[in-house]
Amino acid sequence: MSDARLGVFKTYKLYVGGKFPRSESGRVYEVTDSKGTWLANAPLASRKDARDAVVAARKAFGGWSGATAYNRGQVLYRVAEMLEGRKDQFVREVADAEGISKAKAAVQVDAAIDRWVWYAGWTDKIAQIAGGANPVAGPFFNLSTPEPTGVVAVVAPQESSLLGLVSVLAPVIATGNTAVVIASQASPLPALSLGEVLATSDVPGGVVNVLTGKTAEIAAPLAAHQDVNAIDLTGAGTELARDLEIAAADNLKRVLRPQPVDFAADPGTHRLTAFLETKTVWHPTGSLGASGSAY
Repeated sequence: MSDARLGVFKTYKLYVGGKFPRSESGRVYEVTDSKGTWLANAPLASRKDARDAVVAARKAFGGWSGATAYNRGQVLYRVAEMLEGRKDQFVREVADAEGISKAKAAVQVDAAIDRWVWYAGWTDKIAQIAGGANPVAGPFFNLSTPEPTGVVAVVAPQESSLLGLVSVLAPVIATGNTAVVIASQASPLPALSLGEVLATSDVPGGVVNVLTGKTAEIAAPLAAHQDVNAIDLTGAGTELARDLEIAAADNLKRVLRPQPVDFAADPGTHRLTAFLETKTVWHPTGSLGASGSAY
């Protein structure tokens, strides 16, 4: 009897609505490493998959945006815990995806986990810098508070398969939005594995939806979709970004244009505020006692 055994190849699937469907078209495409060696077959998502992901994101938006900021922070921190526990897997996948050594990939994975923790910590603090009480000439309280924009389509970076992905995704959901992510076309496997982490954490299904395939083919229907409120074009090339921005204008989507980014640098807070709306409320102060003094 031979001791040889056949390895079990992993079947990568989309992550939509908290589940792992194959592309509705049944299509896949080959993913290779930097040397052209086959790694896996990834789902080739269709326009229908993109529309299904938007439906799932919209369904999840009410509960996620309505959760307390503190609770969202706890949920995101749980994701970081899960990432830490599967670090070896992500190191291997990032090394293969980006053609770097495992030592360099480990640095990238550690940075991605730390980046997730960073944004988890901002969930209940961003309102302090993006909102506040406004002085007005009259007996009124005037308060500005940030609110999530809604469903955000995210074109993930093409080169930075995990750190870049986390850097554009985490701030979107940290502020209460839901996301439809188009993973790197050439290096989608870390993104699909991140979907598995999200599914086994406390993130409600539909808050994050991960699609893989041809970036332009998936992004076009998302940019034109009337129920998508914003789009991050970080991973789109110049010509594609221009076409997507034109399509996004039809329902006045918020658009974050692509620009050179050093994902290893301090991320700051600009991505947190990119997909927030400001609600301002006026309220009369009222009077105290016969003196007419106000509070």
